[in-house]
Amino acid sequence: MNELSQASCEACRADAPKVSADELKELLSKIPDWNIEVRDNIMQLEKAFSFNNFVDAIAFTNKVGEIAEAEGHHPSLLTEWGKVTVTWWSHKIKGLHRNDFIMAAKTNEVFSNT
Repeated sequence: MNELSQASCEACRADAPKVSADELKELLSKIPDWNIEVRDNIMQLEKAFSFNNFVDAIAFTNKVGEIAEAEGHHPSLLTEWGKVTVTWWSHKIKGLHRNDFIMAAKTNEVFSNT
């Protein structure tokens, strides 16, 4: 558990600042194994989680959905047999905000508890 997983998301407006290069480096160090993906010039956080079967994968997907709804910040979720890929980014700013790192840390915590 780290301080990010204990934080709450703040409301994000279209003029909210994206994380700086220094913030990006610091925040990534707190969520190991998450990757930066750039799609349509939008930086995103992504991680694939492995499971033994589809039932466990869908249960994890639902738990991530619950924390996303509670925080009002929603990821892209791809659920497959034995694998869930979670992608976080802030749609309003078309990039990464501190909220995305908070939610990545919360996602790691959900996985640790499954």
